[in-house]
Amino acid sequence: MTSVTIGSVFGAAPLIPSGYIGGLLAIAIALIFGLLATRVMKLIGLPNVTGYLLVGLIIGPHALGIISEEVLSGANGAGGIDIVSTVALGFIGFSIGVEFKLSHIKEIGKSAITITFFQALAATLFVDVGLIALSYLLPTVMTLYEALILGAIATATAPAATLMVVRQYKAKGVVTGTLLPVVALDDAVGLIVFAVSNSIGLSLANNAAGLSGDISVLNIAVWPLLEIVCSLVIGAGIGALLSVVPRFFKSRDNRTIATIICVFLSLGICQLFEMLVDKGVLPFGLSDLLVCMMAGAMFVNLRKEAGVMMEGTDRWTPVVLMLFFILSGAELDVMMFAENPLLLVCIVAYVILRCAGKYLGTMAGAAVTKSDKKVRNYLGITLFPQAGVAIGMATMCKNEFTKAALSASAADNAAAADLLNHVGANIVTVTMCAVLIYELVGPVLTKWALAKAGEIAPEMLRRRRNKPVLATAGDVPATTDVADNAVNESQADVPENDSEANVPADKDVKQ
Repeated sequence: MTSVTIGSVFGAAPLIPSGYIGGLLAIAIALIFGLLATRVMKLIGLPNVTGYLLVGLIIGPHALGIISEEVLSGANGAGGIDIVSTVALGFIGFSIGVEFKLSHIKEIGKSAITITFFQALAATLFVDVGLIALSYLLPTVMTLYEALILGAIATATAPAATLMVVRQYKAKGVVTGTLLPVVALDDAVGLIVFAVSNSIGLSLANNAAGLSGDISVLNIAVWPLLEIVCSLVIGAGIGALLSVVPRFFKSRDNRTIATIICVFLSLGICQLFEMLVDKGVLPFGLSDLLVCMMAGAMFVNLRKEAGVMMEGTDRWTPVVLMLFFILSGAELDVMMFAENPLLLVCIVAYVILRCAGKYLGTMAGAAVTKSDKKVRNYLGITLFPQAGVAIGMATMCKNEFTKAALSASAADNAAAADLLNHVGANIVTVTMCAVLIYELVGPVLTKWALAKAGEIAPEMLRRRRNKPVLATAGDVPATTDVADNAVNESQADVPENDSEANVPADKDVKQ
């Protein structure tokens, strides 16, 4: 399958010839453009993640070609920077786990927990059923395994865009009060669903490509279940080890280093399992996101110092996350639409089906728990935005399909390799385009829903221009999506002085 770029359509060569930009220079260029994008996004009032994705798209291999495919993958000794995505996924998973505090879950009550499960699983059900039906109508555009994976990705919600509106307009009320704990639990549920669906989807894709035997209970049930259980057990063990560190290391720097080691150790063990799978020693691997999430969850429930230790980590992860989103945007090949315009139908279907699932699932969960009428009518709309974790899921999925494609190439099965690469690219394309749509319209819909619920004061709505309000520890709790929070930091007008900007992630921790 020949790759087509925007430049090649107009007969233009890449802006900088391939081979002149190595990994370090590519990182520097990406970060420069990323910083500039934060200023532009602030001027037009859009989340920074939107700017990062657009920067990646523009400077990536499918447009200007400043960052080439060789640099992204590390081929031909170009110094691949794809490891950045792996590290970023690890910290995204760890940050989700840190918010999974048992004492907090007990406080929020069964209402928010029930609504979380209903809306997450309804989004998966709607997208799965809708896209599976579409796969029969348009088999050249959508497949069964792509539908299953996209259904799992549909669970993820981006709290940063929603919370930005809550802070800016100082929204208060029953909808806002229910929204905050729901977004804090949503991504944890999504990761479990994704681990199952991704394993099943990869097994089905391998079977379709002729790389595995008949579909069996082992491939679609037993091994995925063992992958989840082993990921959680190993993550819990790593988190327990990290909880011992504060007893021996008291300085902030050493504790930050220990937290980073925890994430790298989690990712390293996942890579070890992956190598054992490649050698045929083990039948299943581990989920990077689940191992890191469980490590964070175990750590935060065993040590009160977890919030303070995470502050040190959060000071340097924004650069990793910025680069992650830019590289994710670089993976988006818009020329796929020229090759197959019907792919737009899949994107539109995914966006509509996910929104329907989120809204109707929230209504059902609110009805079961007999929540306030405002919660039933408006909470679902505030859950539409999607960004960091969804992109992380899509990237992880693409990485696994790329590895399977490499195995097919090594076995001289070019057709299977093309199929697996195409599946990974399709999932990334649908997810990235959907994220751009959600990031554009999500904050507007959230503001409308909170206003209709009467939780935004009329004088706040009458102001033509409102600067985002910097939240304190008492305004809103820390959210699960550290990726979304980090990339939107500049929109909150955070003070340059560290002492002013240092907001504890856990109110219970005394510094």
